[in-house]
Amino acid sequence: MITRDAVIARLNTIAGPDGATPLGRSPALSEVVIAGAKVYFSIAIDPARSQELEPLRNRAEGLVREMPGVDSVIVTLTAEAAPASSGAARASARPAASAGERPLGPKAASQTKAGVPGVTHIVAVASGKGGVGKSTVACNLALALAKQGLRVGLLDADIYGPSMPKLLALSGKPEVIPGRRILRPLVVHGLKVMSIGFLVDEQAAMIWRGPMVMSAIQQMLREVEWGELDILIVDMPPGTGDAQLTMAQNAALAGAVIVSTPQDLALIDARRGVAMFRRVEVPILGVVENMSSFICPHCGGRSDIFGHGGARDEARAMDVPFLGEVPLTMALREASDQGEPIVVRDPHGPEASVFMDMAAQLAGVLGGAPRLRAAPRIVIE
Repeated sequence: MITRDAVIARLNTIAGPDGATPLGRSPALSEVVIAGAKVYFSIAIDPARSQELEPLRNRAEGLVREMPGVDSVIVTLTAEAAPASSGAARASARPAASAGERPLGPKAASQTKAGVPGVTHIVAVASGKGGVGKSTVACNLALALAKQGLRVGLLDADIYGPSMPKLLALSGKPEVIPGRRILRPLVVHGLKVMSIGFLVDEQAAMIWRGPMVMSAIQQMLREVEWGELDILIVDMPPGTGDAQLTMAQNAALAGAVIVSTPQDLALIDARRGVAMFRRVEVPILGVVENMSSFICPHCGGRSDIFGHGGARDEARAMDVPFLGEVPLTMALREASDQGEPIVVRDPHGPEASVFMDMAAQLAGVLGGAPRLRAAPRIVIE
C-alpha cells in the first residue's frame, strides 16, 4: 500500500527548487494525493525558472513511479505563487484573494500563461452557479462555430458533472497515441471532443480533492492531440473555485463567455464569475441569457418563467458585451436529451439561429487576436 510518508521519504532524497531543502520538506511541495495506485502532487516555482526546473519535475516523477504499487504519477510545476526562500516557514502557496481582499497585484497579474500547441484561441464558457444550462450553451456554441468553417475543439472540464458524453451521444474511451503517451480526442459533427466522462464509468462518483481535479484538467488540456484548432471551447465547472482559477491563471485564455438565467439569484453568481475572470485579467467576451423565456409547444405563447432581460441589463451594467438570448423550448430540451444538439438537428430553426448569431459575434471578436504561444511540455502517464 502506498503511503504519503513513503512518498515524502522518497522525495526527501532530492533537493527542492532552492537547491538545498529536501523536496519532501520544501514549502514548494503541495499536498500529496494518493488515489489507489496513482499519486498526484505539484511543485510551486518561480515561472521564470520553469525550463530550468523541468529536470526536477522529471526526477521527482521518476522516483515516485519506481515505488512498489505505483502505476502512474502526475507531477506538475505550478506558478500561482512564488515559493518561499530556503528556511521560510510556509505550509503551502497563498490562495487567491477572496472577495474582500485587494485585487491581485502586478506580480500575480503578469505571471506567464501558456497556450496549447496548435490552438489559436482558448475560450472558457463559465457560470457562477450550476443549473443554468452552461453545458448546453457551450456544446451548441462550439457546433455553431464549426458550421461557420472554423476548426473547433470542445473540452468538457466539468470533472464532477461531465455533460458532453450525453449531449453528443458519445461513448468509448479515447485512444492513447503510440509512443507519445497522449490521448486522441473523439470526433463528432466536426468537433474534437475530450471529457472525463470518456475515462470513467457513467455512474461513478468523482470524489476527488482539489489537486486531483486541477491535475485532470491540466492533463485533458495539454495531454490531448488537439491538432490545429482555431478555437478550443472549454466547458468550465460551475462556480469560482480552484478549477476555475487553475484554468484562468495557468492557461492563456482568449476570453470567457458567462452564461446565466435572467433571475436575480443567478445574476448574483454571474457577477462573481465576471469579477473572478477580471481579477486574473481574462477578457469577458460576452454574457448569454439562457432560458430567457419559455415558448409553449402548443400555442407558441411566451412565458417569462425566470424573468426576462436580466442578463442583458447586467451585461450593460458591467460594461461587457451581450451575446444573445436562448429560449427554453421543448425542441431544445429534447435535442439535448437525445444526444443530437439543436444546431445539428434543426440548423435553420429559431434556436439554432440564436447560437449561429452568437458564434458569428464571437468569431468576429477573436478574428484579429494574435496566436497564443506554445505550452511547455508536461508529461503525464
